[in-house]
Amino acid sequence: MLSDNVKLGDEHAPHRSLFNALGFTKDEMRKPMIGIVSSYNEIVPGHMNIDKIVDAVKLGVAEAGGMPVVFPAIAVCDGIAMGHIGMKYSLVTRDLIADSTECMARAHQFDALVMVPNCDKNVPGLLMAAARVNVPTVFVSGGPMLAGHVHGKKTSLSSMFEAVGAKKAGTIDEEELRYYDEHTCPTCGSCSGMYTANSMNCLTEAIGMGLRGNGTIPAVYSERLRLAKMAGYAVMEMLEKNIRPRDIMTKEAFMNALTVDMALGCSTNTMLHLPAIAHEAGIELNMEIANEVSDRTPNLCHLAPAGHTYMEDLNEAGGVYAVMNELSKKNLLNLDCMTVTGHTVGENIANVKNRDTEVIRPIDNPFMNEGGIAVLKGNIAPDTGIVKRSAVAPEMMKHEGPARVFDCEEDAIKAIYDGKINAGDVVVIRYEGPKGGPGMREMLNPTSAIAGMGLGASVALITDGRFSGASRGASIGHVSPEAAVGGPIALIEEGDIIKIDIPANKLDVDVSDEVLAERKKKWQPKPAKVTDGYLARYEKMVTSGNRGAILEI
Repeated sequence: MLSDNVKLGDEHAPHRSLFNALGFTKDEMRKPMIGIVSSYNEIVPGHMNIDKIVDAVKLGVAEAGGMPVVFPAIAVCDGIAMGHIGMKYSLVTRDLIADSTECMARAHQFDALVMVPNCDKNVPGLLMAAARVNVPTVFVSGGPMLAGHVHGKKTSLSSMFEAVGAKKAGTIDEEELRYYDEHTCPTCGSCSGMYTANSMNCLTEAIGMGLRGNGTIPAVYSERLRLAKMAGYAVMEMLEKNIRPRDIMTKEAFMNALTVDMALGCSTNTMLHLPAIAHEAGIELNMEIANEVSDRTPNLCHLAPAGHTYMEDLNEAGGVYAVMNELSKKNLLNLDCMTVTGHTVGENIANVKNRDTEVIRPIDNPFMNEGGIAVLKGNIAPDTGIVKRSAVAPEMMKHEGPARVFDCEEDAIKAIYDGKINAGDVVVIRYEGPKGGPGMREMLNPTSAIAGMGLGASVALITDGRFSGASRGASIGHVSPEAAVGGPIALIEEGDIIKIDIPANKLDVDVSDEVLAERKKKWQPKPAKVTDGYLARYEKMVTSGNRGAILEI
């Protein structure tokens, strides 16, 4: 056991004295030491119940013969961080989480790990750490929030942001806005639509690192406590069988995850996180393959913000395994991949039923014949631009309009709320990429403002930043190369005609190559927005969005 390096032999007597100081008994020191990474805090609604999840994991580990030891991981609430400088500190925490967890796991020689994350960067950060450390590891999340109820209809956080736009447009009053904010987020848990946190928790099941239900069992259900105990049992079985993350997170497993991603209609942020996780597992996952996967994968789910069903509905319908079972009917998954259950994907999903064909469409009757996400390319985005195709109105799948250019999110928000954006416009928000932000802020505020102002079916938005999973509409993010490094998005001028063709995977500005080349000669980099602290270090090390915004020395 790895932990023998700090427990056995005369030379480790000083180490044992410190375990004695922690209250370990001699019997406990003979057991495998299982690190439980707790993301509990009192600022993120998705994390306020994690202390109870952790207690259940500890019980499961102890019952199965291990010694559970808890240590922390940070997490940012993207909703609270949205629309101000705090959002610069969201994506960047993914790497802090991975780094700090690697440090804790290796410094203390844990034999195995149970990761207990929930929200947006917390899940991928811990998956990155799991791939690095490569000791037996199971994921069990805090679970999704139940949907809110406003005037008898289910709702979620995206509706709350859009209500702000509706108030600005004068279609609802102050009293109605207050009603929304008191009834939209009724419980603890990750926000109730197929946003980034729930997308990534669902993909832990698809990739094989989470038990069945990890992505969908609501946070407030006692079933999640039972799942947490089962995670404790499972990690001990993995330790006995020596099943490690890199045995699970293979190239085939990532292809399974991409396929399930397309079927579920997950957040565009998965296109950042999957390559970064694969990179840590020693696998190059080029996002150009996403369109190939999307072309052969039907979109089976339209959860909020794409539709009017929620995570609790997906759970009742059979969850991620039911979606995977539908996909297997057309041989779209590799069923031989190993998982944390000790069984293959095929064994896990055999005989799982789809219990609601309105929530999970049958494979022969999908919402769309293509997957929920598309990668666009063109003279604006020579590398990539990412759109959640399943959340785009049909009339916006092809769109041409004049560019309305803004060099930061705040300026765009002001123009939208001041009524300066008109039907047909294409809002361009640049210098918000991984380097330019720095931190690649989410643009839920402007997309929600556009929707709330009644422009969701007539105005598009493109950015080198990114979008919340709660964003909907013709919202194209991750445009690479980004403006800060002189990417073509930096060369767009006010009034240029932008051409968007999502079915053809195209994103272009109607300007000749010669004119763009002349503009490039005149382009000058902008001064760094942040010159000290973690963001300044991050800006120097971060790569492009199309590479997953990974860090390189």
